[in-house]
Formats: sequence, structure tokens, C-alpha cells
Amino acid sequence: MGEILFLAHRVPFPPDRGDKIRSHHLLKGLGKLGPVHVGTFGETSQDMAQKSALALVAKTHALIERTKPLPQAGIEAVLKGKPVSLTAFDHAAMRRYVAKTLGNHRIDTIFVFSSQMGQYIPDDFAGRVVIDLCDVDSAKFEAYAHAGQRRWINRREGRLLATEEARLANRADTTLLISDSEAALFRSRIDGLEEADIRALGNGIDAEFFDPAHVPVQPDLEEGEGPQLLFTGQMDYPPNVAAAEWVIENVMPELRKMHDRARFHIVGRAPVASLKNRHGENGVRVWGEVPDVRSFLKSADLVVAPLLIARGVQNKVLEAMAMAKAIVLTPGAATGIEAKDDVHFAVARPEAPEMLRRIATLLADEGKRAEMGRAARDFVLANMSWDSVHIELERLLVSGDTGRDAV
Repeated sequence: MGEILFLAHRVPFPPDRGDKIRSHHLLKGLGKLGPVHVGTFGETSQDMAQKSALALVAKTHALIERTKPLPQAGIEAVLKGKPVSLTAFDHAAMRRYVAKTLGNHRIDTIFVFSSQMGQYIPDDFAGRVVIDLCDVDSAKFEAYAHAGQRRWINRREGRLLATEEARLANRADTTLLISDSEAALFRSRIDGLEEADIRALGNGIDAEFFDPAHVPVQPDLEEGEGPQLLFTGQMDYPPNVAAAEWVIENVMPELRKMHDRARFHIVGRAPVASLKNRHGENGVRVWGEVPDVRSFLKSADLVVAPLLIARGVQNKVLEAMAMAKAIVLTPGAATGIEAKDDVHFAVARPEAPEMLRRIATLLADEGKRAEMGRAARDFVLANMSWDSVHIELERLLVSGDTGRDAV
């Protein structure tokens, strides 16, 4: 195939958070198919230090620093009648890079990662357009509003994003979602998509990297006398914050009545103040960012993922499974992973008695935890490798297996 322009709202290096993990591995898969040009944004000094990494995989690249404050983006969005998500990533330098790349190179395919970047597809581009929405972001903002979080702002964002998602799906040759259930949700919410090609392309896991045989233990967890529970994730992301706080308030007080030295470890960058303030309460330990989450996964007795609002496939769940850990999770956190309850993981409704029962049952049975962990790792090895995702990506792009004729 010809050359590819890959547009991502966050630089795909290092692959250390959910969206970056997916964009990183999709970029690697695209690089196997042809020359790739990358336009992306950075927000931190670590992000902006990734130019050398981009240069190794991209024929050309633009890593543009995104400095627009969110309040400014919000004001602009209201004045223009646009979603804040799009306004925050609207940058003249990115438009110049896209125009220059299309003018100087034979770009056959524009691959857009996330709805924020769809605004950069020129109306007159005649080649193939593939858009990876990952999740239905409009539904996520509606869920935030329903949960009482900034109701007016999130309702508005959900409504305007739904319009943009529909526009993109009708513009693209193929629109990708992260799971069959997410694709079905998208179809059910958006009118006028009868002719749109909407399909699922799942996440994978690097099971060689997440291999407990090659990971050292975490001494603090190993030395703990009581059971060690673990929750991982980006800890300024509202669904992760809500899940961790739910465990602190609804599970740990009762679990400590059974195991007075039980600990709940919250591991992940940028914990919000409300979580930091819970450090030390009912066995809670808030670690923040750590050098290697794998050692925490290896040494935990049990991993929990009680997400109340969940979109798409959860990398935190795949990582725990690859590390051969038993994990208790809500149905939302299990979405897109075709594993079996009580075999590969333990599913519990987000109700304190059921969650506590499943946690307590597994903590009382070390053999069951080990068996479930082995089954979990075997499952992801067999079914959820990034190589298999790359094969699907190749089938889509090289064979021209899209819903419309590519140019």
C-alpha cells in the first residue's frame, strides 16, 4: 500500500496509559504496512522529549506542544458552538503540517486516532480515511452528567460530540471502535449511519512484557501481613477516581473487619487531592506514579477493577490477566474481553455486598486465585496479542476490506 498519515491527539510514546498504549501499537502495526507520517500533540516535558522515538518509526513527523488552557478552550468552544474536546486540540500548526504532508507525499490513507483529530481531515482528500474512535466519547460525557458531574457542561459535550461522531462516521471509509459492544452502542445512538462501515478492532496486550516470570517482587507488598489489594490506572481520570473512592468507602471498612491488616494500594500517576487525602484511611495507600507497575501486580494478592463508568477494553484488566493475577471487576470493566466469569476473572455487580463477597472468597482460597491467574494469562496469550490486532489491521488496509471503495 501507499503512504499513511497518522494523526493522534497524544504522542504515542511512551506507551504508559490507556490511549497511548493503543495508539502506540496501532502505529507499530501501520509501520509494517508502509511509510507513516505522524502528526501528534505533546503536553508535558516527557511528551516533548519523544521526538527521537517518533523519528525511528515515522518518515516525517510533527510533535506540537499543546498549551491551550482548558478554561480558554471552554470559552472558545461556547462561542463557536463546538465541543470543548475539539477546541482544545485545534491548532494552526497541525493544520499546516497536514497540508504540507498531503502536498509533498503520496498519502493513500489518513488514519485518525480519536475524535479530536477528525477536524484535520481535509474535505477534498480523496484517499481512504479510517477513524479509530476507540470509545463512544459522547456516551461517556452523558454518563458523567447522569452521575451528577458538571451536568450542564457534560450534557453539552455529549450532545455536540455525538454530532461530530456522526459526521466522522459518514466521512470515513471505516470507523473503528474498541469492542463489538462499543460498536453496537455507537450504531444505536447515532442516526443516519445506515451506509457507514462501523466495526470493532480490539486492544491487545504485550504478554511478553507483562510476564510474571521476568518481573521482580514489590517488597512493601510482599512484607505486608494482611491481604494486599491493588487498583491501577491514571488517577486523575474521573472513572478511576470514582472506582478507587468506591472501594475505600464501601469495601475496605468491611474487609478490615475480616482482615484487620488488609491494604488497598492505589497505583498510578497524578492522583487527585481527594485520593491523596485518603492515604492511611482503612489501610489505603496512595502511591502515585511508580517506576514499574508490574512489580505491584506480581506482589498483590488480588487486583480489583470496580469501574462504575467504563468504556471499551480496560488495559488495566489485560495487564493484570497477563501477570497471572486473579482480578475482581465490574461488568463494565469486563467489556470487550470474551473471558469467562469464575474462570479467567471474577465479575461482581457494583454493589458492596457482592463485591465484598467475591473478594473475600478469593482471598480465602489461595489455590483458586492461582488457578484463576494461570487461566487468565493463558487466555490473553491465546486471544489478545497485539500481533493478532496487527493482522486485522493489515486485512482492513492492505486488502481494501472497507465499507467503501478506497482510492
